[in-house]
Amino acid sequence: MNLKNKEKTLPYISTEDYSVSRENFDLILNEELNLLYTNPVPEQLEKYYESEEYISHTDRSDGLINKLYQIAKKFALGKKLKLIDNLKTKTKKILDLGCGTGDFLQVCKKDNWEIVGVEPNEKARQKAKEKAIVPHRSLQEINNKKFNVITLWHVLEHIPDLNHTLSKINSLLEKDGYLIIAVPNYRSYDAKHYGKFWAAYDVPRHLWHFSKESINILSKEHNMELIKTKPMLLDSFYVSLLSEKYKKGKSNLIKAFYIGLLSNLKGLTSKEYSSHIYILKKR
Repeated sequence: MNLKNKEKTLPYISTEDYSVSRENFDLILNEELNLLYTNPVPEQLEKYYESEEYISHTDRSDGLINKLYQIAKKFALGKKLKLIDNLKTKTKKILDLGCGTGDFLQVCKKDNWEIVGVEPNEKARQKAKEKAIVPHRSLQEINNKKFNVITLWHVLEHIPDLNHTLSKINSLLEKDGYLIIAVPNYRSYDAKHYGKFWAAYDVPRHLWHFSKESINILSKEHNMELIKTKPMLLDSFYVSLLSEKYKKGKSNLIKAFYIGLLSNLKGLTSKEYSSHIYILKKR
């Protein structure tokens, strides 16, 4: 499956790395998959993660945006745990790909899940180890293991080789196992409202920008069935807060709350939310 257009096309939108480098990038539309991809992809992509502003690799709680992120994260952890518990798997073996500082695996461990994590960032791995979580550096280190559930919480958009990674994930899933993917949705109202300032584009760290259609197509290509799609209602507020900062140079809590709420309200009819959780089942 060709994820990138062979012929040069006009960008769907041009945007900027507002959090680290201030470099410009184009987002190209693959019409067949209803998917955007970032162009160009820097050769040394890891350096674009080397910033205190990249909060998922730290446990920072200073400043308004970081405080709100940590509050939302704690709330979301309980919701994520409930989601996987409701899958009613035969055994409780979970792999969290891109586990960051290990918070989700920590709550899973307390709930008697047998946990394995993968996190390529050294700083995040060290934070995870402080919580008695010891992640692998890469997915390729995991062999001869099977999992009932594999999760990617806002991770799939970062992965360079989608097809290879999804094939590897499929090989690690038990029969009737579940893959849970959470990603931003470039067709949401807040994405359209903020345009090039939409924080969830997060170029060049986000290499791919998904729609519901693209996730459905990818799932079929990799022998999985998309069985449920759920909105991530808090994401619209956090993303809008960051987008306001990128657009106007300062946070505007009231405006961000309004746009986030409006995005969720419009999602009631359009079914296009700021981010979605996709629950896939191995065929």
